[in-house]
Amino acid sequence: MTQASVNTSEYPAPEFEKPPIGLFITGTDTEVGKTYASILIVKSLVAAGYRVGVYKPTASDCMTDGKVVVSEDALALWEAAGQPLSVNQVCPQPFRAPLAPHLAAQVEGKRVDGDLLRQGISDWCGHCDIMIVEGAGGLMSPISEDEFVADLALDFGYPMIVVAPNVLGVINQTLQTLITAACFREGIDVAGIVLNDAQSFQDDLSMGSNREEISSRTRIPVLAHLNYEATEFDGAVDWFAIATDGLQSE
Repeated sequence: MTQASVNTSEYPAPEFEKPPIGLFITGTDTEVGKTYASILIVKSLVAAGYRVGVYKPTASDCMTDGKVVVSEDALALWEAAGQPLSVNQVCPQPFRAPLAPHLAAQVEGKRVDGDLLRQGISDWCGHCDIMIVEGAGGLMSPISEDEFVADLALDFGYPMIVVAPNVLGVINQTLQTLITAACFREGIDVAGIVLNDAQSFQDDLSMGSNREEISSRTRIPVLAHLNYEATEFDGAVDWFAIATDGLQSE
């Protein structure tokens, strides 16, 4: 994939403040367990004594609580972090329709605010030791009329974690995501991969070999594996160190 094949933004991102240390969580697709993995990363950091900020710039397919639209994913992230600030500051642009955010916004007669996608994170400055940002869908999922999730990942500049479902086909999905990250605009720094048993496929023989196959075909490490309905990763991961390494490499 090259810039010639997609319509990426031609304009520089607006200036905005952000917490200096963070991770950007994306998935190889929708419904791969990205929020679930993000929650466990947040809980691990909280247990280690860090103040964790959580940010989901926009979300669709949200619930209505009275007259207020709330992202269930954002609510779960907020609760995992210990309810810092407010859930509205976790996700300042929630929409009801189960569509890409810019289309869900159109259903409500609105538009996704591209500046707010970025500037909303400034609320967390001074209120956290590390920021966990969760994107919507995969890297090339549209997030506004003229931007993709990858635009935000690049502009935030945090090391990226790719959540991939442990199913047949994940090798291709994961490598395509890594290639996209490397080729998108100036390139996005990918810190590692989380392999997730999003569903219990007892007859999927690939589940036993996917981690080794992915590891042998890329230099990006598989940092952790999540067993089906697991409440923790299969091994200890120092997420703060990974985020700090990304800061030092800038």
